[in-house]
Amino acid sequence: MATVELTATNFEEQVTANPITIIDFWAPWCGPCKAFGPTYEEVSANHLDVLFAKINTEVEQALGAQFNIRSIPTLMVIRENIVIFSQAGALSKSELEDLVTQIKAVDMDAVRAAVAKEQAEKQA
Repeated sequence: MATVELTATNFEEQVTANPITIIDFWAPWCGPCKAFGPTYEEVSANHLDVLFAKINTEVEQALGAQFNIRSIPTLMVIRENIVIFSQAGALSKSELEDLVTQIKAVDMDAVRAAVAKEQAEKQA
């Protein structure tokens, strides 16, 4: 699957339709973003079961603000509609491959339990 450009219009539909979404927040003027782009595309070709998406923070400023993006490139992972990873900075090919492997191995039952516990504590 090639990378998909996410916008405010298609964000919810794309993320909901895909169990794992990796998002690259980037901008056209960002040198590190441009350097990371080919690596991101190459790794996306190895994982057809994962949605690799890009959000142009210049165009989609509301999405950048919604996710509190302060530095680009930033990678964010949403699995089963829960943000499970967010990190600023470009990764090497091997680091990105390792991240994808780790994401696939996450115990989502444990994540959902932790989220529920956190929400219950906030309400108490």
